[in-house]
Amino acid sequence: MIPIPGAEPLRRARNPALGYLMALAAAALFGVNGTVVKVALDDGLSAYRLAELRCLASFVIFVAIVAATRPERLRTSRRELAYLAVFGACAVVLTQLLYLLAIRRLKIGVALVLIFLGPLLVALWARFVYRHHVRRRIWVALGLALVGLGLIVNLFGGGGKLSTAGVLFALGGAVAYMTYVLLAEHAVGDRDPVSLLGWGFLFASLFWAVLSPWWTFPAHVVFRSTSLGGHLASSHLPVWALAAWMIVLGTIIPFFLLVSALRHISATSAGIVAMLEPVAGALLAWAWLGESLDGVQLAGAAVVLGAIVLAQTAR
Repeated sequence: MIPIPGAEPLRRARNPALGYLMALAAAALFGVNGTVVKVALDDGLSAYRLAELRCLASFVIFVAIVAATRPERLRTSRRELAYLAVFGACAVVLTQLLYLLAIRRLKIGVALVLIFLGPLLVALWARFVYRHHVRRRIWVALGLALVGLGLIVNLFGGGGKLSTAGVLFALGGAVAYMTYVLLAEHAVGDRDPVSLLGWGFLFASLFWAVLSPWWTFPAHVVFRSTSLGGHLASSHLPVWALAAWMIVLGTIIPFFLLVSALRHISATSAGIVAMLEPVAGALLAWAWLGESLDGVQLAGAAVVLGAIVLAQTAR
């Protein structure tokens, strides 16, 4: 693991079972969040504004937690600051933005299966750049997971015409996901997850402040009452309630769980476990929004779950 310059090393005993549990919980929460975000996008908030709101609120909460518990962990050096800036402005911003842009143009399941080529890129990076040995069953698990995801979104049955822009955004999200996970895996050896995410979301917030100044934010939109759509079309919630879910249960908790998991399991293993996210997303989109889900897709979900179990045996 490459240390971040200027950071105080943190030593923790590895607990793979805890790491897998954290990664699974994070994937489930991220999967649920996809449907919540899609409902919020349909009410008029742009993907840019949602990402901006998500980053700033997460920064405030993460920093408040560190300041109240271990304020000394907010200290950093100039060299580490540059690393944290790359982590925040590139990994955090692009991961969220490209995901939001993709699901705006594609079904949630299709967008997620393309974005979750990211774990395969992580394994390829570990093998050919870091020269790490990646066990054969990890490659098998990755292959099974991708086949399962393909079944979930009916890629093998001609699932309809796809938006070219949506596909490109999703593939860009896969690269951003790889970057985020690899940077986070390196960073958690020297900095606790909460302060790491606090710094990361700070630089992400600064990026959005330049791109979309806060004084132009359509604040009136968050006070609207919006239909939840699909099977819940008769129910309404204020947009700010959906935004609160997105920030707390769709960002802060799952990001913390995923980064913490990287202390206990490798980025490759965490990436395979994270493929539960499209399964959770597709199931909720079926139950909530009425998106298609048939026997083949359920079989795909079972294949993904089997791949996750296989990956765990290779730890």
